[in-house]
Amino acid sequence: MWEYTGKQRPDFAEQPGVGQESVWDYPRPPALVTSDEKVEVSNAHVSIATSLSTVRVLETASPPTYYLPAKDIDWRQLVRISQRSFCEWKGEASYYALASDPQQVPIGWLYANPSHSFAAIHNHASFYPGRVECWVNSERVKPQPGEFYGGWITDRVRGPFKGQPGTGHW
Repeated sequence: MWEYTGKQRPDFAEQPGVGQESVWDYPRPPALVTSDEKVEVSNAHVSIATSLSTVRVLETASPPTYYLPAKDIDWRQLVRISQRSFCEWKGEASYYALASDPQQVPIGWLYANPSHSFAAIHNHASFYPGRVECWVNSERVKPQPGEFYGGWITDRVRGPFKGQPGTGHW
């Protein structure tokens, strides 16, 4: 049973500095927070998306995930693939690969019909920072450890993060 809900930061959590956030203060279930930060996604320096109107999903132990509105994404560069997943809070996600990738490795996902509580991310997509270049206010995002996770690590957030070695007991 998951015991962390963002109500009390555990002793092993890194202390945030001025202007930083601890992922251990994020709630469970996750919170949605709008952001006007400049978020950019590219592949080989070719822009896939740029937005000043994103939604950050904040969940205990995970770095934020930035969701960009469909209108800010160049869909000609993407192709929907057969992969799907289900989140207990958000609902069913569909996945996208680069249209130029014959392997169809997923680089992003979208909730076309999210649950009522997550309606703010309807037709918003997020991307894996380990598979494409992601930027927040000109800072290159580092990927959250683990193949499944899609969190965006910037200097703004402190961990440790779910997915790092030794975090299997969380």
